[in-house]
Amino acid sequence: MIIETNKPEETYGFAKQLSEQAKPGQVFTLTGDLGVGKTVFTKGFAAGLAVTEDVNSPTFTIVQEYTSGRIPFYHFDVYRIGDVEELYEIGFDDYLYGDGVCMIEWANLIEEALPDVRTDIVIEKDLERGFDYRRITVEEHT
Repeated sequence: MIIETNKPEETYGFAKQLSEQAKPGQVFTLTGDLGVGKTVFTKGFAAGLAVTEDVNSPTFTIVQEYTSGRIPFYHFDVYRIGDVEELYEIGFDDYLYGDGVCMIEWANLIEEALPDVRTDIVIEKDLERGFDYRRITVEEHT
């Protein structure tokens, strides 16, 4: 599925709509260049899970846990991971196969650690189509 948005509110709204159907145990990956809107997307996704906490990028903590929503939301940012082993030290598998939903930013950096069953989301810019234009590709792996 490919969705095109033309402003951050549309990206947020699409992510919110996508997560309203999310179920425990689902894993979503999120990739895209710096400044493409991954945080906007993640905030919308959290809103669809009814998360009431402030959602921020966990760049320095690797994972941020949000438990105020209808199901737990685990937001990973693996940009600074030097070795996949670091993930296992924080209990990565427990998150992946637990009772919540995982969103993994920069997932392309840890492909060998990702589960086979997941939803990949890629956000791309095209400045020729406008500063806020985004192309969002969603691909299910089952």
